[in-house]
Amino acid sequence: MPNVDIRTKNLKKPVDVAEYLFTRLHQIGIRSVHGLPGDFNLVALDYLPKANLKWVGNCNELNAAYAADGYARVNGIAAIITTFGVGELSAVNGLAGAYSEHVPIVHIVGCPSTISQRSGLLLHHTLGNGDFNAFANMSASISCAVAKLNDPAEIANQIDHVLRECYLRSRPVYIMFPTDMVEKKVEGERLETEIDLREPANDADRENYVVEVILKYLHAAERPVILVDACAIRHRVLNEVHDLIEKTKLPVFVTPMGKGAINETHPSFGGVYAGSASSPAVKDMVEGSDLVISVGALKSDFNTAGFSYRLSQLTSIDLHSDHCIVRYSEYPGVCMKGVLRKVIDQLDVAQIKALPPPKFQELSTESNPDEVIKQEWFWARIDRFLREEDIVVTETGTANFGIWETRFPANVTALNQTLWGSIGWAVGACQGAALATQDDRGVEKARRTILFEGDGSLQLTVQEVSTMIRHRLDVIIFVICNDGYTIERFIHGMDAAYNDVATWRYKDLPAVFGATEDTARSYAVHTRGELEKLLKDQDFNERKGLRFVELYMPREDAPKSLMLTAEASAKRNALTE
Repeated sequence: MPNVDIRTKNLKKPVDVAEYLFTRLHQIGIRSVHGLPGDFNLVALDYLPKANLKWVGNCNELNAAYAADGYARVNGIAAIITTFGVGELSAVNGLAGAYSEHVPIVHIVGCPSTISQRSGLLLHHTLGNGDFNAFANMSASISCAVAKLNDPAEIANQIDHVLRECYLRSRPVYIMFPTDMVEKKVEGERLETEIDLREPANDADRENYVVEVILKYLHAAERPVILVDACAIRHRVLNEVHDLIEKTKLPVFVTPMGKGAINETHPSFGGVYAGSASSPAVKDMVEGSDLVISVGALKSDFNTAGFSYRLSQLTSIDLHSDHCIVRYSEYPGVCMKGVLRKVIDQLDVAQIKALPPPKFQELSTESNPDEVIKQEWFWARIDRFLREEDIVVTETGTANFGIWETRFPANVTALNQTLWGSIGWAVGACQGAALATQDDRGVEKARRTILFEGDGSLQLTVQEVSTMIRHRLDVIIFVICNDGYTIERFIHGMDAAYNDVATWRYKDLPAVFGATEDTARSYAVHTRGELEKLLKDQDFNERKGLRFVELYMPREDAPKSLMLTAEASAKRNALTE
């Protein structure tokens, strides 16, 4: 008689591990899985269709990680599958960025069987030293949880735990999936109960005390303001933030990383605060406030224009996903979501002093149609091209800084990578974001995804344009052609050869990547008049598929905010002690 695994025999509804894992991914909202095939994950990939998951198939693992990042920012969570060693290490940069910026991605790594690992075999894709945990150890520092699926008796618990951690902590997790575990059996009855993704409640007494203190200062403040940053988006408190604004009518500002968090057509919206790079009216109101309620702050150098915030801790309330700080008192373990809800419910509107936000100073875009396109003019003009519910992706560099002063229509989602700042990120992120809205709404009703990409950055990850074409994604790409790495030029080496890139025929790229007249259209604009004509063109605005625009700007032109931040960065780099 063949040996019968007692554990399998006792299962009520046995399912294969791969089916269990992928069903769980579908249950938490994932519909497409990014990544690349490799011999250690091939059998697992066969299970994706059964769980109603679509395989994306990216051009390389780095691009796949960037794409998963963009997908997660729009969808709420994402997944990527790579192969052991060579595949997973290629994805590490993108996943480190997701960790840095609080983006939840499930990283599944197909790896050698547990038998091969125990035997220490000299396998391909290894370091040749018998250490099969080396790569998992590398990824541990950029993952909020690591699971090695080596024991069928524990696998279901491990999967449920890491997926919950990924969602609640809004950071990547790492799953090591040996080839001999793919078809092992686990209890499928568990799938009838979905993973509990509710935020854990704060300790009631501690939460009530923090709320009481916040209300005391809020009711007493004469010039309170709200400042919203990236972690308010990532840790899902935007409903609370908008409820707070509606009830108090307080002026609200966003940081560069928080752009898109607030409906910018709301009468309480005051603009982008980034220290010394802010508009004078925004700077005066935020820095002149006697109480700044900061939600989800990430006070990095580029997010604060070179650490140029002028906010006193004495007049600050900082709310975070795992702690709160009220003036100089810190409350570990008290999470902002519960605190915000109680503040909203308990505040006395009659005691709130709400000043009007500064008026938006719209720059004139009137000009000679034969003039070249300058950064300041372009970013002031582009807001009239954008529509409600667009997804706007900006690359590290001129686009990330220029978009600060673009006033969005309602419900625009903005994606940027200001903290990690890996150039090339935005191409993959654009693909992932466009796929996420297509998964959500279907091809015909998907939101437009618009990418503003530098020519230097594009050259790092351009292959992902082919994935956009392959999946018929609704994407508009503006490639800013200004001869290289502009942000680096302003930090150091304005005329240095290392900041130059090769000149490509960019608008030919869609054809190179397999596009037809039906699936993509290319354009080139050199003057303001040509751009105006394009932005008003009905076919350009209404057609589906890829629209790829060469957009020419002067090489030494940049947004003022970029110049200020680059100058501060150069000074820091030059410090010797």
